[in-house]
Amino acid sequence: MTGRLRVAVAAPLAPELCELLTSREPRIDLVVDQTLLPPMRHPADFSGDPSFRRTPEQQAAYEQLIDSADALYGIPDVDPAALARTVRANPRLRWVHTMAAGGGGQVRAAGLADDELERVVFTTSAGVHGDALAEFAVFGVFAGAKHLPRLARQQSEREWSGRWLMSQVSEQTVLVLGLGGIGSSVAEKLSALGATVIGTSRSGASTPGVSRTMHPDDIASVLPEVDAVVTTLPGTDATHHLLGREALAALKSGATLVNVGRGTVVDETALLDALESGAVGFAALDVFEVEPLPAESPLWSHPRVLVSPHTAALDAREDRRIAELFADNATRLLDGAPLRNVVDTVEFY
Repeated sequence: MTGRLRVAVAAPLAPELCELLTSREPRIDLVVDQTLLPPMRHPADFSGDPSFRRTPEQQAAYEQLIDSADALYGIPDVDPAALARTVRANPRLRWVHTMAAGGGGQVRAAGLADDELERVVFTTSAGVHGDALAEFAVFGVFAGAKHLPRLARQQSEREWSGRWLMSQVSEQTVLVLGLGGIGSSVAEKLSALGATVIGTSRSGASTPGVSRTMHPDDIASVLPEVDAVVTTLPGTDATHHLLGREALAALKSGATLVNVGRGTVVDETALLDALESGAVGFAALDVFEVEPLPAESPLWSHPRVLVSPHTAALDAREDRRIAELFADNATRLLDGAPLRNVVDTVEFY
C-alpha cells in the first residue's frame, strides 16, 4: 500500500462517523457524497430508504466515486451485482468492508473469479453485534425454560390454570453452535447464570464459560442430553441444514432451539415436524431460510415459535462500532498488519 488510503463511502454513514474515521486514522482520504446515499430509517439501516432512487446522472457520479477508491466502506447498495461491477471496473480496489457480520454470503453471491477474490480482501462486521445477539439468545433460552408461549396464551384467555413445573436455566445444559464472537458471548452469559455450556468449534478452540468443546460434526453424541441449542453459525455449505430432521429428532424431548446465526442452518420443514412431535418444545428465531419470512409460513402462527424479524442485533451504537472497526482495519492495512474479520473465500464466512 502507499502511505495513504482512498476510501469511498458506499453505504449510508452519518457525517459525524465520517469524521470519526479520519480522526482515528488520519491517513484515510475519505470520499463521500451524502446526496448519493439513501437516507437511513433507523440505526444500521445500510440499505437505506427503499424509495430512494438516483437519477442517471447521480448513478454515474456514484459509480465514478466508488470506482476511484482503494477501499470501500460497505458493499454498494448492499447489492452483490453492484459489488461485482465495482470490483471489475476498479483495478485499484484492494479492500471492501461489509456491514453485516455474515457479509461472506454477499461476497459469494457476487460470483467473483478466483483472481478477483485474490486481489481484493473482504472483511465483515463480525463481533460488533455479539452482545446484542447473545442477550436475545439468553432470552430465548429463558423463554423456553419458563414456558413463555403457555403463559402468553393463558393470559390472553384469562385462564388461571393449575400450577406446573418450570425449568431452571441454572440446571440446564446448553449446546452453543459456533464459538465466534457471538457464540463466545452467549457461552459467557449462560455460564454466569449457572448453565452447563457445550460449544462447537472447527478449530478446537474453546472460550471462557464452555465446559466442553467439540467439532460440529460430532454433535449427534450430545443432542440427547441438552436442554437447549443456540446456533450462531454463518450460512455456508458446511452449515446448511446442520440442524435437519435427524439432528432435531435426536434432541431431548421438549428442547429449546434459538437461532441468531443464519436461517439456512435450520431446516424449517424439519423444525415444524419436530415442534409437532414435541422434540422441540419452543423455538426463538431471529433469522430464517428466506427473508422476509413469507406470509404463508406456518412459523408465523405456530403457538410455540417466537418470530423476530432479524432485528435482535440492532443496537443504537452499532454504526459507531462498525466505524471504529473499519478505522482499526484501515490502520492495519496501511501498516501491513493482518486485518480483523477477513472473509474465508472458500467457505465464505
